[in-house]
Order: sequence, then C-alpha cells, then structure tokens
Amino acid sequence: MGQVTVRRVRPEDAARVKVIRLEMLVDSPMAFLERIDEAAAKPHADHRARIAKVATDPDNAQFIAEEDGRIVGHAGGWAPHGAAGLTMVFAVYVTPARRGTGILKQIIDAVAEWSRAMGRPRLELEVIVGNDRAVRAYQRIGFTDTGRRAHTPPSRSSPRC
Repeated sequence: MGQVTVRRVRPEDAARVKVIRLEMLVDSPMAFLERIDEAAAKPHADHRARIAKVATDPDNAQFIAEEDGRIVGHAGGWAPHGAAGLTMVFAVYVTPARRGTGILKQIIDAVAEWSRAMGRPRLELEVIVGNDRAVRAYQRIGFTDTGRRAHTPPSRSSPRC
C-alpha cells in the first residue's frame, strides 16, 4: 500500500469523485441519502459543476484521500445557516480495504482544519441509527455520542457530494 494524501477536491477531480460516490452507494446504500440509480443517472455536467463549486466555497467543502492515484476516502463539511461556529460533516466514506488504517482520522482532520480556518471550531455529524460500526469509528477519533436519536435518515436538505 502506498502513501495516503488528503486534500480538498479540485474541479478536475469530478469524474473520480463520482466513481467513489457510486462505490459509497453500493457499499452503504442507507447511509448517503441517495440511491445508486439516482446518482448514476445524474448528468456528468451537473456533478462537475457541483465539484467545481465545493472546491472553493467557504461554506461547503469536500476532501478526498488518495493512494496510488485512486480515491480511497471522502468526507465533506458544510456550514448550516444560523449555526455559528459549526460545521456539519457529511458523506464520510473509506473504501472497505482501507478501513481501520487511519484514513478516517486523516480525512476528518482535513475537514476540521478547513472548518477552523473558516471560523467554525465545532464539528458535528449524523449517523443512521443502527450503523454501530460507524459510531464506534467516530468515537475512536474523538466524537462523542449526544444521545439524540432520529429513526429516519438525516435531513435531505443536507448537501450531498
């Protein structure tokens, strides 16, 4: 296995980000608020425009972990309106073969660094009830469980990659 590099997406990453998005939806269909057929059917121009926007937007960013030219992880962050100092983390994914190797922490750290630079020191995320593996992984890197539970998926108003 090669060295992992984590960085913010760039416009030229659009096609590769779409590939990891489709992988995310196949691997964990309930976790990402979109069905594989919906994601696959979206015109590439729409996806490319969204990636170009989040490459520089101060309130919405996406980060990728790359290894040997392949994207092996993804996470995004967005600033909810009216929630000063807060970034919501979304669309967190590490390819199955690379789970448990520290990539999750690296990619969340990149979101946190960007968030702090934008004046938002606090991170939060939502996990689908029953996704205990994700809860344990987030707790290992420092998140704490608030105890709040919603038995429906997180809000569809959250940005998606």
